[in-house]
Amino acid sequence: MGSVGEEGIVNLMSARKLLKGNLEKSKGLGLQLQKAGPRLEEINQRLPGLEAAVRPIRAQRDALDAVGGHINKAVVPAAAVLKVFDAIHGLEKSLSDPQSDLSGYLKVLDNLQEALQFLSDNCGMAIEWLDDIVEYLQDNNVADKRYTISLKKALDYLKELQNEEKGRLDGGLLEAALDRLEGEFRRLLTENSIPLPMSSSPLKDEQACISPSPLPVPVIKKLQEIIGGLIANNRLEKCKSIYVDVRSSIVRASLRALNLDYLEISVSEFNNVQNIEGYIANWSKHLEFAVKHLFEAEYKLCNDVFEKLGLDVWRGCFANIAAQAGMLAFLQFGKTVTESKKDPIKLLKLLDIFASLNRLRLDFNRLFGGAACAEIQNLTRDLIKRVIEGASEIFWELLLQVELQRQAPAPPDGGVPRLVSFITDYTNRLLGSNYKPILNQVLAIERSWKHEKFQESLLHDELLNLIRAIELNLDVWSKSYEDPIQANVFLMNNHWHLYKHLKGTKIGALLGDQWLRGHQEYAEYYTTTFVRESWGKLPSHLSREGLILFSGGRATARDLVKKRLKAFNEAFDNIYKKHSNWVLLDKELREKTCHLIIQAIVPVYRSYMQNYGPLVEQDSSASKYAKFTAQSLEKMLNSLFIPKPMRHGSFKVRQHSSKFSNGVEEQLSPSPTPPIASA
Repeated sequence: MGSVGEEGIVNLMSARKLLKGNLEKSKGLGLQLQKAGPRLEEINQRLPGLEAAVRPIRAQRDALDAVGGHINKAVVPAAAVLKVFDAIHGLEKSLSDPQSDLSGYLKVLDNLQEALQFLSDNCGMAIEWLDDIVEYLQDNNVADKRYTISLKKALDYLKELQNEEKGRLDGGLLEAALDRLEGEFRRLLTENSIPLPMSSSPLKDEQACISPSPLPVPVIKKLQEIIGGLIANNRLEKCKSIYVDVRSSIVRASLRALNLDYLEISVSEFNNVQNIEGYIANWSKHLEFAVKHLFEAEYKLCNDVFEKLGLDVWRGCFANIAAQAGMLAFLQFGKTVTESKKDPIKLLKLLDIFASLNRLRLDFNRLFGGAACAEIQNLTRDLIKRVIEGASEIFWELLLQVELQRQAPAPPDGGVPRLVSFITDYTNRLLGSNYKPILNQVLAIERSWKHEKFQESLLHDELLNLIRAIELNLDVWSKSYEDPIQANVFLMNNHWHLYKHLKGTKIGALLGDQWLRGHQEYAEYYTTTFVRESWGKLPSHLSREGLILFSGGRATARDLVKKRLKAFNEAFDNIYKKHSNWVLLDKELREKTCHLIIQAIVPVYRSYMQNYGPLVEQDSSASKYAKFTAQSLEKMLNSLFIPKPMRHGSFKVRQHSSKFSNGVEEQLSPSPTPPIASA
């Protein structure tokens, strides 16, 4: 057992040694293989090149002889293209800031455009030649297949670039340069465009003051140079857009100083505004200022900047500026006026609008006459049509409206109805120099649309008919009073008003002196009748019958005086109380009437009290009978018929058709002279 065990150990040791030796050999072989790997890889990488190098040796001789010519034809244009491409990138460093050197910038831009044009024209040809040589190499097996495949991929990529916009050929350099040029165009406009100062003088100047060009000449020349550079690259529309954006904002800024918020008023708001006539007056001034100063200047400037591009271009820019800057808002306001409620005052508003548009007619035709301003032209024509139709409609229905007012109640104070004072003022205003020529023109145009003739006599006849209708109204109203004395006061007031306030006026001249004298005589007649039938009866209470000789004794005389003074006082108080609610509007008529009343009463009362007053003055109840003195009576009578402050009537336009509002009260000025307060 011992010998076996020792032998096994020896064998194990031998096996161990053998395995160890083999392991060392394996490690050595692995190291050698590891060192040989890179060398094999290097050899593997060099093999394609070696194979390509020896490929021509394997190609046919005639193919090798022809390949040189093909290569030369392809390389020459390709080299030229590469040379220009390198030049383009060299130009990038030469593109200075257009603000500091605009001319230099534009010259470099021209060179860049020429280079890109060369690339655009020749790149395709170079690609075709290169494509041909690659196909030749493939077909004749002159070059390695992998090499030709790589060339083919590169050429396909170049073809894709060639099919896209030429701007891709320079990596977007031209687009960036043009963007900077547009930025300089906007900067020049913005920094040199200043809103027109809104002093009050231009609005007061009645003459057409044409503003000078709002840009310096050197700036205009620079703008023109930039436009030329942008047009060459199909950027005219963007250039026009920038111009319109900047210049319209400048005009809007100028107009904002005029506080034109009223232009946005709605029809419903318009009907409730009390000072709408003030808005229309401002509208006329502001529109004239905008047209003659702002839009005139923009019209000239557009021509100066874009004159080399033709009429259509610069007029198109001007049309967009006018529309965006506020011209449409002016026209819309006028349209709102035509859509508002119909009333007599509106006729004057419409005539004011027509007059403003008529004054600016030549300016409108010149500034907005081109095809580019079609929208403004259409809106203007529509506005004029609405104004003429609306004004004519109101005018020809005035008589009907006056006749409808006969249904209205007579004034409870016996004064002049609002309709009477309104119509007398209104007819004179329409015949005045401010409105008559305009109204004649409007009515003539309206009649011409109907193929009818218009003569000025038609206007006169219609206004005279209004006054005659007023006379008929007065007759109807006077008969509505239950008290005939009050009817006399009413007729006094109104006949005197027609005489006094139409004498020396345009409508009064048409009516004639005889007509005026007739109303004067009527006023005097009713005044005399009024005094006789009312105050003139008071002295009868102061009879002296039975008092002359005191035939019945002093006590009897005293009783008679007391009785008669009491009756006088009661009658006086009753009449005075009633008449205190009546008015005589005209101061001259009021003073004349009060004088007649005083003359009818005070002298009689004074004489009576002088003769018989002592009979009651010593009585303990003297103040009950000797209630007045002659002076106090005169003072009281002089205080009669004075209109109370803020006493207003109304002229209600009654609805005959849908053309007039129903029951709309027009608060008009109580003064018989213009201006008439607005609705």
